[in-house]
Amino acid sequence: MIDLSVSGLVKSFDLEKNILDGLTFQIERGERVGLLGKNGAGKTTLFRILTGELRSDEGEVVFAPNRRVGLISQIPVYPAGYTVEDVLQSAFERVSALAEEMTALSERMANGDEREETLRRYGELSAKFEGLGGYGTETAVNKVANGLSLGADMRARLFDTLSGGEKTRVNLGRLILEDTDILLLDEPTNHLDLHATEWLEDYLSRFRGTVLVISHDRYFLDRTVNRCIEVLNGKAEFYSGNYSFYAVEKERRYLERLRQYEREQAKIEQLEQSAEQLRMFAFKGNDKTYRRAKSMEKRIERMRTADKPVKERALNVQFVSRDFLGDEVFELKGVEKSFGERTLFRDVNLSVTGGERIALIGDNGMGKTTLLKLLLNREYPDAGKIKLGPSVRAAYLPQIVRFDVPERNLIDTMLWSRRGATTQWARDQLAKFHFRGEDVFKQVKVLSGGELSRLYLCTIMDEAVNLLILDEPTNHLDIASREWIEEAVEAYDGTLLFVSHDRYFINRFATRIWELENGVITDFRVGFERYRRIKTELEPAEEKKAVKDKTLTEKKTKLSRSAQSAKRQLTIVEREIAAQESAVAALDAQLADTADDYGKYAALYEEKTAAEQKLDELMARWETLAQEVGE
Repeated sequence: MIDLSVSGLVKSFDLEKNILDGLTFQIERGERVGLLGKNGAGKTTLFRILTGELRSDEGEVVFAPNRRVGLISQIPVYPAGYTVEDVLQSAFERVSALAEEMTALSERMANGDEREETLRRYGELSAKFEGLGGYGTETAVNKVANGLSLGADMRARLFDTLSGGEKTRVNLGRLILEDTDILLLDEPTNHLDLHATEWLEDYLSRFRGTVLVISHDRYFLDRTVNRCIEVLNGKAEFYSGNYSFYAVEKERRYLERLRQYEREQAKIEQLEQSAEQLRMFAFKGNDKTYRRAKSMEKRIERMRTADKPVKERALNVQFVSRDFLGDEVFELKGVEKSFGERTLFRDVNLSVTGGERIALIGDNGMGKTTLLKLLLNREYPDAGKIKLGPSVRAAYLPQIVRFDVPERNLIDTMLWSRRGATTQWARDQLAKFHFRGEDVFKQVKVLSGGELSRLYLCTIMDEAVNLLILDEPTNHLDIASREWIEEAVEAYDGTLLFVSHDRYFINRFATRIWELENGVITDFRVGFERYRRIKTELEPAEEKKAVKDKTLTEKKTKLSRSAQSAKRQLTIVEREIAAQESAVAALDAQLADTADDYGKYAALYEEKTAAEQKLDELMARWETLAQEVGE
């Protein structure tokens, strides 16, 4: 059964171009569909048409009858004085209305009303109330609030005092609590941390309705959708799989169209040569040959209608790495930071060497951006020391990009960032970031969020830096822009420290994970996928420990935050040691089997030596951590 049918949608905001140009598609009941396309392709315009907020110039939108539609990007205006709790409870308006009517009927029956009509109506209402989950509303609210990190303090706050991102998160919670059949989600993960994003993925996997989602989060799309629709030049392109399928299939289609175009061009060239020969014969008085030449020329013109397929060019940019002297990039010793009575982190002891790529992750509001600012001397620690290497030169991409003079155009902004530079240099740099032609004369204030990030990167890319610090570098960027930045970061060979909730980005670049949780930074010297496996293994053990600790609270003193971190890392290192010991034992067995083959034996012996050295390093780290836990 079809839940949504869109036929021939046309929408234009100027006379020159239709942003939607005959867009047509259908979505079956229960499907999970990802709506893809670069920023400005018309995805949000389509959502506004679907909800009736905007009228199309042509075309038709039809939802299946009696299906309730919810859109996350719309934040309703609530009455003055509404708290977050009031907003969440407003999802149960239908249930509340049933409860009021049931209460009224109960009072009438208590006063002696025993008519069959009254009893039947109460039974109908009671069944409907139970079917809508009326007896479990409090449990449902708590579950959703916990999943989206809406704590008790936040639930008591006035809705009007929240930031835009917080309002979006609360509205998502309200939408989930409603009895909605079709979910329209416009960038739902933009304001969610990793914990909340994974909770939303789990919710959508159990949601029985239909989902249409706009997202540039590739990891999220892979885990939630089973079909993709790309809005391209105002029309729909269909892909019967998740994002990974879409990426491979899109490249295959491009190559197929390119090969077809090249075959057509070769055929045209061949026909042109034949037509030229026929025209030469026609000059000698052969009218029949002339007619054949004209017919062939018409055929060539029909074949010329096919355009050469194109795709977005990658950014032709590269960070210039500065030579780094010494092993240590920076070190934190006993660092502590608080705001008022709230402690963000305490007793942080970390060191970083050249070339490492570190992802700092944790829930929103934990203090990740504050830690970055401490390293950049934009904030100062309450206690402890931060030591940077003598030759360290850092570049920083903030989460929210702002320019001092947004009225300047792009060329002037580039010239201001590098005194003594020429206009031609500024144009060349901007062209590398896809700012060409008349775009370079735009004022900075008219740029989109993704364009602002690109311009800011353009101003720092040419600096010789050996420490690159990024705060949510892919937030609010479309997939093409994310890939451009990833290619630039891939080419950078200095030290990288970044905050991100983009799991695709983290998985691609992080070789070390710093997890900030409850004021403690736990250091995982592994990549993202290995970190996730470790966390999965640790969670059951930590749950058991929590129950045990609760019963022994009066008998044991609590470990310091530093010792808690060391104890968790000790468990991780013990697992790594066991795995490394198995690897050494396996290599011993292989050496025994290849004793007669000197070449293989030498290679295996070298591999075993390296494995034993790594095992020694792990044992040394275990001893250090064991001492910290003991202290």
